[in-house]
Amino acid sequence: MSFASMPSPAICDRARASKDARFDGLFFTAVRSTGIYCRPVCPAPTPKRQNVSYYPTAAAATAAGYRPCLRCRPELSPEARTHSTDDVVERALALIADGVLQEDSIEHLANRIGVGSRHLRRLFLAHTGATPVAVHATRRLLLAKQLLTETGLPVTQVALAAGFNSLRRFNATFLQGCGMAPSALRKRRAETPSGALTLRLGYRPPLAFADMLAFLGKRAIPGIERVTANAYERVIGSFDASTRIRVTASATRPELLLEIGKADPRTIPDIVRRVRRMFDLDAELAAVHGALVDDPLLKRAVAKRPGLRVPGGWDGFEIAVRAVLGQQVSVAGATTLARRLVDAFGEHRASADEGLDRAFPTPARLRDAPLESIGLPKSRAATLRALAAATLDGRITFSAGQRLDAFVEGVSALPGIGAWTAHYIALRALGHPDAFPAGDLVLRKMLGDGKRLSERATDARSQAWRPWRAYAVLHLWHLANDLAKEKI
Repeated sequence: MSFASMPSPAICDRARASKDARFDGLFFTAVRSTGIYCRPVCPAPTPKRQNVSYYPTAAAATAAGYRPCLRCRPELSPEARTHSTDDVVERALALIADGVLQEDSIEHLANRIGVGSRHLRRLFLAHTGATPVAVHATRRLLLAKQLLTETGLPVTQVALAAGFNSLRRFNATFLQGCGMAPSALRKRRAETPSGALTLRLGYRPPLAFADMLAFLGKRAIPGIERVTANAYERVIGSFDASTRIRVTASATRPELLLEIGKADPRTIPDIVRRVRRMFDLDAELAAVHGALVDDPLLKRAVAKRPGLRVPGGWDGFEIAVRAVLGQQVSVAGATTLARRLVDAFGEHRASADEGLDRAFPTPARLRDAPLESIGLPKSRAATLRALAAATLDGRITFSAGQRLDAFVEGVSALPGIGAWTAHYIALRALGHPDAFPAGDLVLRKMLGDGKRLSERATDARSQAWRPWRAYAVLHLWHLANDLAKEKI
């Protein structure tokens, strides 16, 4: 069986034989003689071709009756986000990752996307090999498998984290999907984890982790984030129920390590999702580079930083506020304003680590706040209040699965927000791969070879890079910084 979103069988054969990590998550190998499915990088002996079938997703392999491999652990695979599939499927997958099917029905999901539920099922079967409900169920199963393998959380808490309110139902579902009870899998672990809860987050190499940390570090908000040369730290949760996360890179595998402090297990899926989006761990850089390298300038940039991705943000509203603060000022100036905003209107967190003891102001706090008191011009203060009000009443949301044009149109309708700000928010808050702030001065100068292109000409130049223009933005920004340093 062939699927629109999967590499050809010949490519799958070569990737499987060479255990090529660049194809991790782009397809799964199901072995009929064992009844299990594996990642392309599985260290087990390569099975015979006649015993192998390929599936585009773990959900498709599960639906066909296969169990996840205990050696290569499919739960560690990055997801496939090549955007070669139908736009409806891509948007629905983003919403499923956000947990929309945890509480709502397939009809609700279809309504969010703007199609009928039967049509959505047909598209999913054609592109992912499984129904939306099956995709959601497999995500829950694999998260539970990861938590049982990597953490010391009690089975009851693992069940809650995976979205099960009934331990009996969790045990039955896990037994059916993995071929063993949760307690049996836990007993098979090589070692029992101790200390902080740490999860492995896989990606397809390469990853320019140091460059992403440098980008995030320049924009880190004091009291909320701390970025060093090798780690990202942040305090999360409500101001009176805080926990800390820390993200570092594995020294031996293409994985980031996510350390989570004491937290409600039901928040773990959301934490994982946010961190994966922040570091763009599901990017398919082969597809990105294929769209960019025909341009000589971008070819140069990609060669210099082949692992560069689009750094996201923890919270959409926070990123939007940061974008407005950054209008017509430097990155350092915007960080200063953000610090003042947090000091004046953010909550102090109880018993939090020193330096990570603040909570970002909520939309309710900023809607009527005297923002001029931190040195903002009246017009920009009014824009922030309008943004807060629009977020509170639902006119603006930062949820997944939104169309870029619709989001930009909605945000740009607010006073003081133009296309540059709207696209920047879409780039970092939504992680939209095609966001492109064509009015950006750095982009216009870089593409004009020192002379400033018009915004229209800059946008026209970018059309050849769709749907990956956000990656072009990051490459051009970094290349501009490199050129500036060379002139010093």
